Amino acid sequence: MEKSFKFRIYPNELQENLIQRTFGCTRFVFNHYLAERIRVYEETKETLNYNFCSADMTALKRELLWLKEVDAISLQQSLRNLDSAYQNFFRRVKHGEVAGFPRFKSKRDNYKSYRTNNVSLHAKKIQLPKLGQVPCRISKQVEGRILSATVSQNPSGKYFVSLCVADWEPNKLKKTRKKVGIDLGIKDFAILSNRITIPNPKLLRQSERNLAHLQRSLSRKSKGSKNREKARIKVARMHEKVAN
Repeated sequence: MEKSFKFRIYPNELQENLIQRTFGCTRFVFNHYLAERIRVYEETKETLNYNFCSADMTALKRELLWLKEVDAISLQQSLRNLDSAYQNFFRRVKHGEVAGFPRFKSKRDNYKSYRTNNVSLHAKKIQLPKLGQVPCRISKQVEGRILSATVSQNPSGKYFVSLCVADWEPNKLKKTRKKVGIDLGIKDFAILSNRITIPNPKLLRQSERNLAHLQRSLSRKSKGSKNREKARIKVARMHEKVAN
């Protein structure tokens, strides 16, 4: 049985810089070979397979040396993601559906990620290729064999790692009687016995006003400016706070 575990990681400045470069390299590889596949298909109605793209990328690395600076596994995984997307495109075309080519990845996407493997856990850190040991908040015990890890950054700027684990066996949960009551230690939420949380209406209205104010401020910023990026992060963090 497979299971996924998601933990927050806290990379230092050098590790964060390398993560961002890896995001950019995987995006470049995806877009480069997507353009090549579209060109070949439009000219010959044929497609390039994963093996061809993988071999060609080896030659591409000799020309673009900065591709060698990041995790090679993440680049191969980017090619696999492209191959899966292209196979879905051909499957839909074969069944007579009106389907467009896979979309190019944009550097302006607020959610970024890449996938790798050969990772291991060490106390409060996780060992990732090229990054070394990164501080990690491991909130639960990971049992089984780690197949892969996905490093991601959410719109508010926080970094996470998702572990895909195989040979995982769910523990037999002991049935216990539920206690009925209200947690008096929290003023803004009422915790009931059925685990439903009732938010304070005043708190929600205040959050909505704050969010509206931040969104108006964001709309006034010039596109592509640093101030707009700062305002975007504030809006994303407020959305995250309301969701939490």
